[in-house]
Amino acid sequence: MSRKTRILYIDDEPDIRLIVEMALKMRPEMEVRTADSGEAGLAMLRWSDWMADIVMVDVMMPGLTGPDVLAALRADPRFGKVPVIFVTARARPQDIRDYIEQGAKGVITKPFDPISLAGQVLALID
Repeated sequence: MSRKTRILYIDDEPDIRLIVEMALKMRPEMEVRTADSGEAGLAMLRWSDWMADIVMVDVMMPGLTGPDVLAALRADPRFGKVPVIFVTARARPQDIRDYIEQGAKGVITKPFDPISLAGQVLALID
């Protein structure tokens, strides 16, 4: 049996976290953990023995924003290569270009289709 793909989803909205977690867990090869803030997500990565294969993060949050989380991950050699996917309602073409230039692997636009979410994530990292 191969190892599951470990995904950390960071979002300050509890309903969205739950929907994303349930949508991704429909795929048995995915293991999902969530955090309610950029600070909590970074702490989970830095201080636990669990390592994410992919970090998905909301762009607009109080405290550390998605771009702040991405910058913190890129500044840490342990996490510099972990793909980061932004999940956001702010997805004008220029916004998406900016996110990619900042180092995001891709962007998933809110609202998203929960049924196709796992496929979107896998397509972005393949």
